[in-house]
Amino acid sequence: MKLVTLTSNASGAVQAAREGLVVMVVDVIDMSTTLEAALDAGALTVLGASPDTATPPVSLHPEGIGLRAAQLALAADTSVVLVTEPRVGTDEERMANASRLLRGIRQGGAEVSAVIPNLGAETPKICNLSDRVVVAVTATGGVAYDAAFTAGAPAVITGTVARTLKKKGSEPAKAAARRAIEAARRHDSGICVVAASANSLEDLLAAEYIMKTIIEEGYLALKN
Repeated sequence: MKLVTLTSNASGAVQAAREGLVVMVVDVIDMSTTLEAALDAGALTVLGASPDTATPPVSLHPEGIGLRAAQLALAADTSVVLVTEPRVGTDEERMANASRLLRGIRQGGAEVSAVIPNLGAETPKICNLSDRVVVAVTATGGVAYDAAFTAGAPAVITGTVARTLKKKGSEPAKAAARRAIEAARRHDSGICVVAASANSLEDLLAAEYIMKTIIEEGYLALKN
């Protein structure tokens, strides 16, 4: 039976992962918008991970995501771009915020070619993201992504409703919905849309809108 659900926070992402659902993380300002813009800019793939300081009541393993990023980069003969905070600060401060993720990338043997701030739709203007593996290490969306990944979700993806340099209006939500449907069909599973923070009205409203868009795109009517 096909299923589309809505939840919030890292704990909700973990529960969805344990139920075997594809998890879509929605962190409009700015993690999932940054990653949507990276896909627009030709990124090979996008991932999320928790910063070193994250302490949610669920298990996290950014080193494992770093290793996965390295595997994907090496397989495609490319490099990893790290996106993280602080927005205003030095590369050294950003790398310190993501040292666990970077440890996994180093263990995997891949190169980090750039370290850039998390600026949403404007992020691809900073450096070339084409054919790179892009990892966003952030305190909300990155934590929810990490929690779902660590809990064994069949797939963890991201989505936004915010416009990017190439998408406007309903296009970002439709792109997210189609990505979720594709992942669910590939893994023969349902979908859970996760608002990265229950304290963020924009995340909650965006997650609900994307869930409705998944339904409008005909997911529940698809044959198994």
